[in-house]
Amino acid sequence: MTATGEPARSGRESRRLAEARSRAAERLARQRGTLRPLGWAVILVVAAGTLSGHPAPGLGSKAGGVTLALCVFVVMLAIAISDRFTRRGYAAQAVVIAAMGVAGVTLAALQPRGATELAAGSAVWMALARLPLALGVALGAGVTVAVDVATALAGSSSTAVLATTLLCVLLGLMAHFVKQARESQDRTELLLAELQDARDEQAQAAAIAERGRIAGELHDVLAHSLSGAAIALQGARKLAEHEQAGPRTREAIDRASELVRDGLSSARQAVGALRGEELPSVAQLPTLVESFRSDMNVDATLTIEGGARELPADAGLALYRGAQEALTNVARYAPGASTTVVLRYAPDSTTLTVEDRLSAACAIGSGDGLPGVGGGRGLAGMRERLEQAGGSMQAGPTGEGWRVELAVPV
Repeated sequence: MTATGEPARSGRESRRLAEARSRAAERLARQRGTLRPLGWAVILVVAAGTLSGHPAPGLGSKAGGVTLALCVFVVMLAIAISDRFTRRGYAAQAVVIAAMGVAGVTLAALQPRGATELAAGSAVWMALARLPLALGVALGAGVTVAVDVATALAGSSSTAVLATTLLCVLLGLMAHFVKQARESQDRTELLLAELQDARDEQAQAAAIAERGRIAGELHDVLAHSLSGAAIALQGARKLAEHEQAGPRTREAIDRASELVRDGLSSARQAVGALRGEELPSVAQLPTLVESFRSDMNVDATLTIEGGARELPADAGLALYRGAQEALTNVARYAPGASTTVVLRYAPDSTTLTVEDRLSAACAIGSGDGLPGVGGGRGLAGMRERLEQAGGSMQAGPTGEGWRVELAVPV
């Protein structure tokens, strides 16, 4: 059972619902903390009235009954205002409140004059404040009728009986309204949390649908265009062979074909990401390096240093795309270069270094390998992706080639 008196619900709740239930429990605790001094004040008033009433508590027949009833009332009310009371089941709470009511009725019967009616009224308050409405009303009505009968049989006037009835009814109504106000606020917050969750789910579903539509459009456009380019390059290769074109021309056509195949593969990965498929990360670096070795004839080797660990999705994707772009640049601008790819897991960061070494006759980063191929924003795109993941990038020529170093925090 929850702190608000509701049965515990199975299943995993959203963060908003959990927070709303937590606030409801806090309101109940604050309300009980505010009313607890009033409960102790009732105990003092009833005890003082009983001690000064007639017959006073003692060991005789009636005096012993007064003593027992007073002790039962004090103990039961002390239990009812304790922090652990609301953690008990409704049956246990009803037993405590009923015992409190019986003690109050007994005090009213043995001491018809004094403040003993407040004891029965306290039981009515607790019944309406803590129990479900039907059970609380039944128990409160029973205590009210019993105390009326007891005071009437003890010789009290009809006015005194009516006053006792009005006191019990007033306390019961006040307890009901206080409980209803708190529960109404609890329900309102829960409904608002559920409504916000539903809106978030609806927005997420709409976003997924839109991403699927965009992915379909990209697939149709890019797949058609790149497939057409690949077919055209195959025709150009055969035409170059038929026309006995020079080796540099045939090599340029072959390299362009490889770039088109790589672009088609990257486009399919991007479409898969839009459709919610698993994004590539550093775990796929061995496959990436091997594909460049076999498909694009890049002399690349991969070395992993340090203990491997799982990286955030955006950081892992940024390193993977950086390695992909760097290797593509090697194949594009420095064919034949010896390339090393080093993935290093440091205590405070993860770095990826791609460095090529080639002869001085090769142009480093000049773009002369395939004029007009590529968008010219490879390094800028890498830098932007790394910065979005909280990382950084350094790139530039070395004495023997070109070096790109990507770093992301742990």
